[in-house]
Amino acid sequence: MPATAQTCSPSRRSASTSLRAYQSRRAFLKSSASVLLLSGMSSSLLSACGGGNLNTDQPETPRIASVNNFRDVAGAAAGYPTVDGKQMRRGAFYRSNALTLSAADAAAVDKLGIASVYDLRTPGEIARTADILPTGATSQALDVLGISDFVAPTFDTAGAAVAFMEGEARAYVTGAAQRVGYGEVLTRLANGAGAQLFHSNAGKDRAGWVAALLLSIANVPLDVITQDYLLSNVYLAQSIEAQTATLRAQDGDAVATVESPLFNVQESYLQAGFDQVQASYGTMASYLTQGLGLSQATIDMLRDRLVV
Repeated sequence: MPATAQTCSPSRRSASTSLRAYQSRRAFLKSSASVLLLSGMSSSLLSACGGGNLNTDQPETPRIASVNNFRDVAGAAAGYPTVDGKQMRRGAFYRSNALTLSAADAAAVDKLGIASVYDLRTPGEIARTADILPTGATSQALDVLGISDFVAPTFDTAGAAVAFMEGEARAYVTGAAQRVGYGEVLTRLANGAGAQLFHSNAGKDRAGWVAALLLSIANVPLDVITQDYLLSNVYLAQSIEAQTATLRAQDGDAVATVESPLFNVQESYLQAGFDQVQASYGTMASYLTQGLGLSQATIDMLRDRLVV
């Protein structure tokens, strides 16, 4: 019995620590919402509450085989519900990985009427893989990292790879170039006409952060924001499996295990960004206005475009 008690004790401490962290995050999210409501802004960000029902009458966004992380920011069916009983507007904003469209997939995307594409990649990434744009769409390169190229380094352990990805998420909040870049993306999305698309290389990290911010502005429940973020693992499943299999064939199982955190998304990556917002700005409202330089009018325009 004493041995059993010793074995269980660390688990209880871990559970207690996790509970305290969860309660702290909920308090942060609720305080963010309160500040926004008191300031007169039209959306409370990152609320931890849920609500609303989905209408399934609307058609689904097509699955694009050649751009396999292509999806509507508003989600499926009639759109994600918001905490205030509304729902997101489908067909306004799309997200994806690099636009390596096949002819058949290009025809499917053309039907969506996308007017503008915002490429969040570095110049080096763009040079290696050029976009195939939807017919009639304009393209704008918005390097949110502010560097000439991005190539993920190699790591000795999977834990080091995870720490790198969490560090990248925190840098979205703390980095000067990142703040300018993400502020510019959201400003252009607010002011742009017609359906718009933004994308990064795999469409999961940089694009995932933009999508999380948009869902926050729309007042989508935190749990839904997290689930939407993790959907990249579903959309990219074949790509992740192929990348992992290639590493196993070339360098062995150990290397594939170490590198695999770079291929997918984990909840801790998104949470690292949220936690850094709390640490650096206190509230999501302050991050959007002070960190990214967005005006209340820009945030209101985004919400109007996001929510039915």
